[in-house]
This record gives sequence, C-alpha cells and structure tokens, in this order.
Amino acid sequence: MGTVIHAARLVGSGCPEAGDAGWVRFENGEVAAIGSGALTPSAIAHGDEVIDASALASGATLVPGFVDIHGHGGAGFAHEDGPDAVIAARAAHRAHGTTSAVVSLVTADIDTLAARAAMIAGLVGPEHGVLGSHLEGPFLDPGHCGAHDPELLRDPAPDDVARLLDAGAGTVRQVTIAPERTGGYEAIAQIVAAGAVAAVGHTDADADATARAVDRGASVLTHAFNAMRGIHHRAPGPIPTAARDPRVTLELICDGVHVSPDVMRMLFLSAPGRVALITDAMAATGMPDGEYILGTLDVVVDQGVPRVRATGAIAGSTLTQDLALRNAVAFGVPLPDAVAALTSIPAAAVGAEGVGTLAPGARADAVLLDADLRVRAVWANGARAV
Repeated sequence: MGTVIHAARLVGSGCPEAGDAGWVRFENGEVAAIGSGALTPSAIAHGDEVIDASALASGATLVPGFVDIHGHGGAGFAHEDGPDAVIAARAAHRAHGTTSAVVSLVTADIDTLAARAAMIAGLVGPEHGVLGSHLEGPFLDPGHCGAHDPELLRDPAPDDVARLLDAGAGTVRQVTIAPERTGGYEAIAQIVAAGAVAAVGHTDADADATARAVDRGASVLTHAFNAMRGIHHRAPGPIPTAARDPRVTLELICDGVHVSPDVMRMLFLSAPGRVALITDAMAATGMPDGEYILGTLDVVVDQGVPRVRATGAIAGSTLTQDLALRNAVAFGVPLPDAVAALTSIPAAAVGAEGVGTLAPGARADAVLLDADLRVRAVWANGARAV
C-alpha cells in the first residue's frame, strides 16, 4: 500500500522535464515511481491512497523535501539543549518543508562538543530527518567570531579534531574552520580524510588562503559574506575564489538581513548550481521577539533579527526554508534554481544520498506548495507530516 500524489507541477531533481502536471508514488518510505502528465490507472496499486494535489493547493507545485545543512534550532529550542530539543526544533522546521537537516552546534569546549556530537549521532535517521552534525567551531578566527564565544576558540590540534570526529561515529557531516589558524590546512585534510566536509568560515582568510584550503579539500563556504572578508576589487577575499571554483558550494542565508538581495542575486549568477540556501536558524525561529541564549552568549531578538547582546553581532537567524524560497524567487531566481538550492545542492554538498530529490529510490520526502509558494502539505519518509 502506497501514496500517490497527482495533479501537481513537479519541480526539482528527479522530476520529469516535460509538462506542468505530473504524479509521484511513495511506498515503504521511498519514491516508487514518478511520471508526467495525467495520472493513469496503471500507476496506482491496489490499496493506494490517491491525493489530488490541486484540491489541497491552488497552483499546486510538488518539490523534494528541503534540506538544511546549517541551522541551530527553532520553536524555542537550541540543539545544545539535548535530544528532545533537537527533535522539537526539527518538527518546527519540518512544518516549513525542511524534511532533512544537518544539526549545527555552536562553539563549546572539546569535551562538551564531543558529547553533543555523540548525542546527535543517536538521532541520525529518517524518523526525525537528522543527517548528522555540523561543528561550527571551535576552530574559528576570533576576529570573525560572530555569535561564537571568543574565549572558547582554539587552533585545530590533530587530537582534538580526531576526538570530535570519533565522537560522532561517522555522523559528523561538516566542520567549519578558519584555515589560517595554526594547523588549519592539516586539519582540513584530516576532516576530509575522515569522510566529513571541511567548510571555510568565520575566517580572516584572503583569496590565496581560501584557494589553498580548497586544494586541501575544503568544499563549502560557510554562510557566504558573513564572518569573513568582504569583496574588494584589489583584495577579493574568499568569496570570488569560492564562486569561481566548481569544487565549492556556497551557503547563503536568504533572509534579506545577512546579505542584500542584489548581492544574493550576484552570487547566484556567479556560482550557478552551487548556492545552498541555509537558515542558520536559532532557537527564536517561530517565536516572539525577546531574550534567548545561543551557546554561552545572551541574544536579543528584535523584529525577528537576533543579535548578541554584548557586541551587536548578528546571531544566526529566524529564517525558515520556505521563506528563503519565496525570497529567492522574489529577487529573480528562477523557481527550479531556487528549489535546487534548497534540495539537491545542499544534499550533494554534504554527501547526503537519497534526499533532496524525487528520483525513484530516494527517501519519500516532498513539499506541496501553492501558487504563492506557501507550504500546504509535507510528506516525510512517505508519511504525511503536515
């Protein structure tokens, strides 16, 4: 017995290109089949639930479930608060279409980070859509620490790197690192050799240092433009280097606060097929303005923008991925490109197979959008979640 969704425009990886309308069939938590045009009786098995998407959403568009490779919490819960908090935050973001996520952790001491990576390892799997962990620190530049406690930052000693990777038992997906720190380039090679992604971020690296990091294996630029050198015509910094290199995926927080729409549009044009829209969402996502904690730092959220109380630095976001989609399309990104930036591109960036696509055999994760690109239904692992 499966589920068949039809009468929707299909957009995204694995979807047929011809025609506006199509159908997809889920069975046993996987995409069993997908096709274009009107639903035919041969596509339906006995006992299937058949869903007319046009009855649920005007201008129905079905896309793969969103994949967020960088987020810190939501619905009042920070990932550092334990497994129940991670599960609650995941549920809040799933309601906005994010069916899979890498659980990001802010800087802490090595013992604490190792324990948290081990905790997240126990949650990995389709039930909650947890793909693994992202260690955003502690190997960061104090001058670009953003919302990370500068007193906890340190050089990436090989033993510390190994301990964190071992604690995740193969589930650490990504480690953000400032390559110019002592031992940084060696740590990038160590991270990549362990099967994780090394990301350049919270860094004072110039263009040459960034290129060297990429040559050692770094393949992601953490939240492009933020916590790094800006673009200068004689000192371009890390962004043009990453944008011109086909080995690099560039994270982008598409909330209109972290990066202006004109600059975001420029990035999509500069690095086609390599921009991953992330939320960098913190606990205040979906919650009222007020006071929150991010790691060890006090954060004040005003008009939806979180800032570190002591420094005024932006402290993550209150963004959800469905809003990121609407924002990207509003500033001119074609819908298929925006959908890819939320699905197949971030999945590929962290080596997450079987998500971010509606290809047969993939996990049965999908989001039904209306004509205004608002979420009307979500399926996660083949079951209706919203």
